[in-house]
Amino acid sequence: MPLHIPFIDASIQLSAMPRLAFALMFLTCFTPGVLAQTPAPPATPQARATAPGRLRVFLDCDCFPEYLRTEIQWVDFVRQSQDADVHVLSTTSDTGGGGREVVLRFVGIGRLQGVDQSLRAVSLTADSEDVQRRNILRTISVGLLGYIAREGLPTDVNLTVRATAPDQAAAVARDPWRAWVFGLEGSSSLDREEANSEMSWDLGATADRITDMWKISFGAEIDQEIEEFDLDEDDPFKVTRRERSADGFVARSLGPHWSLGFDGRVESSTFGNVQFAADFAPAIEFSVWPYAEYATRQLRIAYEIGATHARYNEVTLYDKMRETLGRHAVSATLDQRQPWGSLQAQVEWSQFLHDFTKYRLEVEGQVSLRIVRGLSIDFEGFASRVRDQLSLPRRSATQEEVLLRLRELQSGYQIGMSFGLRYSFGSIFNNVVNPRFGS
Repeated sequence: MPLHIPFIDASIQLSAMPRLAFALMFLTCFTPGVLAQTPAPPATPQARATAPGRLRVFLDCDCFPEYLRTEIQWVDFVRQSQDADVHVLSTTSDTGGGGREVVLRFVGIGRLQGVDQSLRAVSLTADSEDVQRRNILRTISVGLLGYIAREGLPTDVNLTVRATAPDQAAAVARDPWRAWVFGLEGSSSLDREEANSEMSWDLGATADRITDMWKISFGAEIDQEIEEFDLDEDDPFKVTRRERSADGFVARSLGPHWSLGFDGRVESSTFGNVQFAADFAPAIEFSVWPYAEYATRQLRIAYEIGATHARYNEVTLYDKMRETLGRHAVSATLDQRQPWGSLQAQVEWSQFLHDFTKYRLEVEGQVSLRIVRGLSIDFEGFASRVRDQLSLPRRSATQEEVLLRLRELQSGYQIGMSFGLRYSFGSIFNNVVNPRFGS
């Protein structure tokens, strides 16, 4: 488990300094969460590519790689993991304060096999991209220095540690908002041609509170889209789509493997023939691996059972204008990110309790594998068996409704997939960034 010392700050530059070994041992043992770097004058690509004994690093992370290659000039970055001494991976998650946590995993390869560690870089909601990438830079610099220190530090490294004042650290601990984070957003668009026009707008609001024991999330959203077509008739053809929804979720930790929650949602939709619908369901979740290992691997199994009440705009296929039904669902989610690639998959089965033939099975997954040097395979797909379209209108859809997708159509399944291969060869080094004429 990574350790955090939030009051540590440091800078790295190339100059002689005694007593460096003690400072580096301190950093390596206690893994600080913030660090700054002042690079040496840029070396030529030829000198950097041939420097003996330099640490080779493969970046496989959401961590501003071009910026890192520009700023960190005391290691060699390589294009393939097979050529690296250290493989850097990342997992990104939202924090309770509305910011972003990037867990950076350093995996030793070859002569550093088994020397692994994890560091965290946390940014706040209002942090600019520059602040975020500097935070990543400091964290990765600390991690890489730990590997360099194992085989003897260069004599031309200088390290400075600067501590935050105690009163500043205490101020951070005081939170008048009690970990609540609120958000508002809105957007609109207008497209117009001689024969048709389209206008849309949406509004959204969120309120979240995330702590070690609780996860509370509320949200509301309004979407509306209006299209108008001139069909050489007396009056233009005008269509309107409206979506309204509000949802809430509350969960409490029951230990390293169990969580208990409650999920609720209300909505209306012209597309789904729903005038008003409300779903409420308690849920329980079991994590096969401890939640603390989420950055490396997750396998979560969840079950919920509750009730659904719905009122419809039109009479449905089953001659209903309103109904209240029981419903349950079970799901399994697998997420792994390793040096060999990444795997994400989810399976969910849901079913109405009044009629077991009304169900839905959904499977989706994404796999990225490194097969051999330079060759990677990416696969993404989803499939679902649909037998629970209770809100479908009884009348047949008009031609306009089908072409403009104004209402949901009956379907027994949905399926989609994509497949890709990537292969590259040539120089193993990936140090140089040239921004001329863009990417």
